[in-house]
Amino acid sequence: MALQVAVIADIVGSRQLADRSAAQQSIESCAAQVHRDHPVDVAPLEATVGDEFQGIYPDLTAALTSLLLMQLALPDGIELRFGIGVGLVDDVGSSGKGIMDGPGWWAAREAIDHVHRLQDRVVPSARTRVAHSAEQDADMSERIAYANAYLLVRDETVGSMSERSRRLTYGRCLGRTQRELAEREGITQPAVSQALATAGAAAIVSGFESLSSSR
Repeated sequence: MALQVAVIADIVGSRQLADRSAAQQSIESCAAQVHRDHPVDVAPLEATVGDEFQGIYPDLTAALTSLLLMQLALPDGIELRFGIGVGLVDDVGSSGKGIMDGPGWWAAREAIDHVHRLQDRVVPSARTRVAHSAEQDADMSERIAYANAYLLVRDETVGSMSERSRRLTYGRCLGRTQRELAEREGITQPAVSQALATAGAAAIVSGFESLSSSR
């Protein structure tokens, strides 16, 4: 086993979806898009059982940046919760069928359970949480505490965005200019600027850039 970052994701309100199969296809398409646009050494999110998806990332930064892009890429009506576990994990094949239990996976399960509790009780916008396995040191514990504080604010901001604002923010995270985004959306550059400002996208993009530069 190697120290990596395991991610378990599930669909928010999966039982209320009108077309569960279409939603899963959309999630898988978005995961593939994110992997193309932001390639990292990773086993991308893949469907496992029920409404769950699993993936492995090389480090916490890669997980945080990739999952932000995933949230931004999803269309209206489809949301995911993410449990991120830092710890030892088993190797995973390209098909995802080789995933087995390990401390990283136990931590990911603990994290997603915590997201459920936060969402149900005190922070409805909570979508992402990090936990670590028992063998992690104090430095990692402190880093994860900072990450979780950041994620609460990030999830709140992203969750309040319109689908177009998320697309625009996604593009800005990837370094696309406002002019390029305006052409893609068929709107004016001032309209892009206003949409980004209204959505609070600058903070999300700056956070993404800070994480990316730390790798």
